[in-house]
Formats: sequence, structure tokens, C-alpha cells
Amino acid sequence: MATANARVSYPHVTKAPGVCGGKACIDGTRIRVYNVVFLHKEGAADEKIREAYPDLTPAQIHAALAYYYDNRDEIDADLAADEGWAESLRG
Repeated sequence: MATANARVSYPHVTKAPGVCGGKACIDGTRIRVYNVVFLHKEGAADEKIREAYPDLTPAQIHAALAYYYDNRDEIDADLAADEGWAESLRG
């Protein structure tokens, strides 16, 4: 039995060419999903994420995390590329 891939919409996450390099970001901002995920992986709770990005709402933070959990490979690759870029500057 074949199953159809469900198309999931993330109401606070957008991807558009020319905005944040085409990376997934929070709507109406230039804050990339992987910026929120990085803090989350470092153990930051919603309150700490909002301290770093005070313009984000809890709904935007949770949408970014939901997007991450459904698209781990994409966001983990973005995180790795960003880390590699930072390392090249240190090196």
C-alpha cells in the first residue's frame, strides 16, 4: 500500500531565495531556524531564547523547533556549515 507524503506547513517559518541565503527563517525576521535550534541544543529554554531574540514570540520559537524536528538533516547541515565557517575564521 502506497502512502502519500503529507505536506506540512509551518506558520511562522519561511524559506525564500534572497532571504537569509534561502535558509529557513522566522517569518518577518532575519533569524534563521538554526539560530534558535543552536540555542535549544545548548540547553536554552524558551526564556533564554527570547532573551537572545526578544522579538520572537513563543509560537515562533516552537514553530522553529517543530520545523527542525521534521527537517533535522537540513538544519543539522546548516549548523555544521556555519560551524565550519566559524572554524575557518579562527584557523
